[in-house]
Amino acid sequence: MIAIILFGVFFLLLFLRVPIAIALGAASILSLISTMGTSSLGLISDIMYTSVAKFTLLSIPFFIIAGVIMDYAGISKRLINFADTFVGHKKHGMALVTVITALFFAAISGSGPATVAAIGGILIPALVKNGYKTESAAALLSGTGATGIVIPPSIALIVFAVVAGDSISVSIGRMFIAGIIPGLLMGVGFYLAAIYVKKKDTKALMQEAKKAGIDFEIAATKEVASPKERWQAFTGAIWGILVPVIILGGIYGGVFTPTESAVVAVFYGLFVGIFIHKELKLKDIKRILIDSGVQTATVMLIVSSASLFAYVITTEGIADLISDAVLGLSENRYIILILVNIILLIAGMFMDAISAYYIFVPILLPIMIALGVDPTVFGVFMTVNLAIGLFTPPVGVNLYVACGISNISLNKISKAIVPFVVASIVVLILITYIPAISTFLPNLLGVK
Repeated sequence: MIAIILFGVFFLLLFLRVPIAIALGAASILSLISTMGTSSLGLISDIMYTSVAKFTLLSIPFFIIAGVIMDYAGISKRLINFADTFVGHKKHGMALVTVITALFFAAISGSGPATVAAIGGILIPALVKNGYKTESAAALLSGTGATGIVIPPSIALIVFAVVAGDSISVSIGRMFIAGIIPGLLMGVGFYLAAIYVKKKDTKALMQEAKKAGIDFEIAATKEVASPKERWQAFTGAIWGILVPVIILGGIYGGVFTPTESAVVAVFYGLFVGIFIHKELKLKDIKRILIDSGVQTATVMLIVSSASLFAYVITTEGIADLISDAVLGLSENRYIILILVNIILLIAGMFMDAISAYYIFVPILLPIMIALGVDPTVFGVFMTVNLAIGLFTPPVGVNLYVACGISNISLNKISKAIVPFVVASIVVLILITYIPAISTFLPNLLGVK
């Protein structure tokens, strides 16, 4: 009965377009009151407070602030110029520039929507001039931006490590390293999909131009940059390139913890923005703090509500019932992994990654352990699933950000995103069934 109340109320509120944090909290509170009465109200406040009063979660607001500072500091445009100078002259150079820049900025911001917002305004028009339809250019940005929650430092991977830590020890450092190769593979997949899309788009645009009786021109291929131009682009971007090196190097060199690394990233960004690039002014600090505060409050509200939901699932035995039911469907490990991926892909289409972790990790992690799946591998392929959700309708946040930048409808971009979804699902399958993709680097570096 409590499972019916919990999931029934939750999905009803989602259907009514109630914000997911409110839906999670309301469903949990009603479920607890139905079993424990009003005496559960004190317990509810304790659970919600305790869920966010964790030292490891302190890194989230600092990484959010760091990402906002990096954007204000002008690092994104310098990264674009750096990639353009080195590979922009190639046949499919703009697609490669987009992927490289997205991967670099993902390693700075830790957020999918932030990556799209930071580089989309420059790269979408450039892709259109290079022979892409506007919706295809926006779709490519939406997809590549999703690597922000896979490439370290990733807020999503931090949350997974915290949630999974209630059942089994999973370090944030190991999750960060495990996300590197899968994130790069996603970038390769998006690049190959972009090559296919450009051929199709260019052909369609030429036919449309011919029917209209106008000339169709694609921007001429850039000349190869001189060594001097490349050096200038490199020196301009080096401060941005060093961000992931400093963060990851400091963590694995034992200089600071993942939480402390977030604070280092904030002060590094302030130093670069104020003293090196000189684009960050003191008057910008107020706006940075407001933007970061709003984003942090949103995340923490979701964390506290989702924690309450996870508490009900765990204490009422709902997680065990679902785990037993799934394991009872088949003894074939590969079939169960397919089912889990389908569940997560669907979940990612309707909810954010943080909510999904708190809802599904307590349910699915015991299944993965029973199947002998490394928790690190599970964390990575779950994150990739939820990254795909960032650019799939109806709730793909990256799509809405890209639509706003490119001024196109959700319907148009939803059709254009299909090749990129297919490419990312192929990568997802590889990550799911080849554990070494996720575990090779952590094991090589001895990160536990």
